[in-house]
Amino acid sequence: MEFKKLALAAIASMMVMSGMAQESYFVKTKNAKKTVVKQNNSEDTAAEAEEEEESAPDFVGDNFKFHSLCNWKEGMKFMVMPEKYDLIVNTFSDASNNKEVSSGKLQHKIMIYKNHTESAEGIAYINFVCQDDGKAYYYRVPNGSFEDYCYNKMGVPTLAYLGDVDIARSLLLGKTLFTKTTIFREDIDDMGEGFREVKVPLNEEVKVVAVGVGSRKFPVKIIVADKSGREFYQNVALSKTNCGMRDDEFIMDNTKYTFYGSFELADANEKAAKEYASYIGHTYYTRYRTPMTNEKGEKVTIMRLSSFTIKAIKGMNGTKYMKLTLKSLKTGEVFYKDVAFVHDDNVAGDIDGHREDYFNYLFQKGAIDFSKYPANHVTAMQHGKAIRGMTKECVRLAKGEPARTVKDRNGREDWIYPREGVVVKFDKNGKVM
Repeated sequence: MEFKKLALAAIASMMVMSGMAQESYFVKTKNAKKTVVKQNNSEDTAAEAEEEEESAPDFVGDNFKFHSLCNWKEGMKFMVMPEKYDLIVNTFSDASNNKEVSSGKLQHKIMIYKNHTESAEGIAYINFVCQDDGKAYYYRVPNGSFEDYCYNKMGVPTLAYLGDVDIARSLLLGKTLFTKTTIFREDIDDMGEGFREVKVPLNEEVKVVAVGVGSRKFPVKIIVADKSGREFYQNVALSKTNCGMRDDEFIMDNTKYTFYGSFELADANEKAAKEYASYIGHTYYTRYRTPMTNEKGEKVTIMRLSSFTIKAIKGMNGTKYMKLTLKSLKTGEVFYKDVAFVHDDNVAGDIDGHREDYFNYLFQKGAIDFSKYPANHVTAMQHGKAIRGMTKECVRLAKGEPARTVKDRNGREDWIYPREGVVVKFDKNGKVM
């Protein structure tokens, strides 16, 4: 077979790193006696990443290219990171004798992609050289041709793409980030893969202290430390090369396993934030009921006419959105809301989600002094309703400006809201009848 004909020179060329290479990819939070992180010395990788960082508005999209199995290049590096199922079903075979090899035996070994071949019988093989033992291995494609397999976006089980780890390390070590989720992980033992989940405040400032290998699905392990020195991590998918998950699976709880689901890169949003610095320190109230996130990371519903002071505005990498930090004038609580300041009604999909994502739609400058209104009027206004006895000022706050008004000769007035099918009738003293 072609596997047996791999030249020794080709094998030797792949064995450029010692058996200690894998250790540089294993990093632990310090409570688990973190191993020493050895830097990747690939000048090409570091130089390429550094060059892209200078001009990249989208950290992930511009630095981490997705490599379809159809387009893998010789020399791409992967690490065998089997899950429980993989320890039962063997992934690789030894090319020298065509015998299957236990995934447990190959665990944490580095596989370097060689090529793909097809036998006379039409059986497809994906070929590798193991950096650790110098042997040739292959993965037999289960059914059909290589082209059929790769175009169905299939991958090679157990393999975590190390190219993402190398680039992430060169770009992120020492960088300041902000947390975008409240659930992270902490290692519990130095040698194994045990962890416990830990709660972290939302928008916590942290610094990247180590980057290593995570899992096949989420290959890049990013360890960060907060200002007190506490360390925690997240495994994330960056390019999604061979991760074994579709893009539409990175939703709900899995959102945190994307970089933007867990972190914001402080450097990347600084310029955008300065553009909107004039809003900071000013008071605005909500024109509509809207969801926000509290300091515990919980989604809460904020009533209409709730007043806030804008404490901070931060850009969000790769999007048109900005994150507002808002302090309630009533309770002093802090909330967070993602909004877009620029919106073109003529461009479909200019911003995602509801109209309330647009700052000028949701917020009105100023604060509402509820002390001058009866309690039942306040409740009605917050629910967008007009009730008997309300003044025109209250109705404006409750329902906004009418589409049109109609007056009669006796001084009575009707305000018409056709979208809601509502007519608010005022008596001659300007109170709702």
